Amino acid sequence: MDEPRTPQARRWWHLDPGGAALGLVFAILSVTPSLLPRPAAAQGAITALSFGAGYLIGVLVWRWLRRLIRPEQQRLGGRAAWIAYGAAMVASIALLSGLSLHWQNDVRRMVEMPEADSTHVGAFLAVFVPLTVVLLAIGKGVRRLSRRLRGRFSPLIAGVVTTSIVAGVALAGGAGALAVVDSIFSGLNSGVSAEVTEPGSAHRSAGPDSAIAWESLGRHGSDFVGGGPSAARIEAVTGLAAKEPIRVYAGLESAPTDAARADLVLAELERTGAFDRSILVVATTTGSGWLEPQAVDALEYLHAGDTAIASMQYSYMPSWYSFLFDPDAPVHAARTLFDAVYERWSQLPADDRPTLVSYGLSLGAHGSQAVFADLADVRTRTDGALFVGSPNGSRLWRDLQDARDAGSPAWQPVLDGGREVRWISRPGDDSDLPQPWQKPRVLYLQHATDAVTWLGPRLFWQSPDWLEPDQRGADVSPSMRWIPVVTGLQVLVDMMLGDQVPAHHGHNFGNVVPSAWRQVTGDAGLDAAAFARVQAIIEDYAPIKSTLE
Repeated sequence: MDEPRTPQARRWWHLDPGGAALGLVFAILSVTPSLLPRPAAAQGAITALSFGAGYLIGVLVWRWLRRLIRPEQQRLGGRAAWIAYGAAMVASIALLSGLSLHWQNDVRRMVEMPEADSTHVGAFLAVFVPLTVVLLAIGKGVRRLSRRLRGRFSPLIAGVVTTSIVAGVALAGGAGALAVVDSIFSGLNSGVSAEVTEPGSAHRSAGPDSAIAWESLGRHGSDFVGGGPSAARIEAVTGLAAKEPIRVYAGLESAPTDAARADLVLAELERTGAFDRSILVVATTTGSGWLEPQAVDALEYLHAGDTAIASMQYSYMPSWYSFLFDPDAPVHAARTLFDAVYERWSQLPADDRPTLVSYGLSLGAHGSQAVFADLADVRTRTDGALFVGSPNGSRLWRDLQDARDAGSPAWQPVLDGGREVRWISRPGDDSDLPQPWQKPRVLYLQHATDAVTWLGPRLFWQSPDWLEPDQRGADVSPSMRWIPVVTGLQVLVDMMLGDQVPAHHGHNFGNVVPSAWRQVTGDAGLDAAAFARVQAIIEDYAPIKSTLE
């Protein structure tokens, strides 16, 4: 005969009322709109984690409240009450699923993506429900462990042991996850894309007479020096006589330090004749060493190949990893390379040296900006700069944003009437600025829905300007509201897991780059038809989520 179940055993399978209520509140907050659509599975995982956090806090709060309630009033009731409670939870999950679909479609419409259908709800529930069950089981298991320890030791010792076990497991899991990420990206870095081959041109690193070995470039370095348009291709597209573009790159394995890699790049620039070209770009890569093909190819088309682009790798890890765990790496690498190139460039006659341009995308923009003390320094030591999708933590970007003209929105600021620096999201955004744009020109490409730009520490505790009604971008959902802590976490998720959105939104700038380069550097004399052909080619490239590169 089975033994009767004790109240303690029965409670193992029951949801704590306070935990479930606050968990549901946290879950609903997690599906509210943010800047970008989120994949259904990712949203399910985020909502499960949110429910778990809310449940834990709710349990603690409910336990404290019960001390203020008389014992006879603490019981939830009989079986009917529990059935009603269970039905309410099922209804809450259905409501949660519906809200997730409704709000995600609201965001998808704003960024010109097709609406999700009922499969979104299915994928959401397929992740949310089992992960929530797992999290609850873990929580209840920890609670049971703590009770057993309290039966053998003092409450203090039991609490210390339980906390130590949980923290140890969490740290071990985190370290293991980071080790897996390192292993994955280390393996990726050592590979070479099937689409590229070792260059046969002396105008490329790893080509004939180059001191840099092909095998040392890494995956993105080999893509860069082995890719891009040839002189013949540029001529066919633009109708202009073209030169073979110069591409110089040093990988992590090319030399042991930033300084040694910068020396290699400088030697390669000398070898290839880069200082005799009309345009010389010093580019800072993203975290893994990637340079966006749309940006570098567009420059070469616009200037009929009379260009040299120099860069070097400082990490093989994705940008988010470098930003969190090694934020000084892009800054040190960018300064080391730019200073080396600038010193040599400065020795040339002012009327017989290339136009020197600083460029960076995402974490690369962070590194490139860190080279300079302020806007005046950028314009003193370059002939122009293009910073794309600047991270929120970039000091130069923050200083310029804070100094913007009164009334101009944070997502598209105006400084001094646009005289020295400008921000655009689409070509023509700056057409009605009151001041003529003086050279050297500094240009930021910036979208209202770019999580990389808007994610900063203050977002967790302070409502940002860019969500104010009179400053909100046209593609930011009107349903998005600032919620302490929640909005910061949502924008973090947008940066990491947001769906790849069409051009003009999010962290996708490739289609704007041809016009941006033209504004900063001019071009080789392309007519309207030739520029349109270049624009069409660049727009046809498949976008890559650069925060994962």
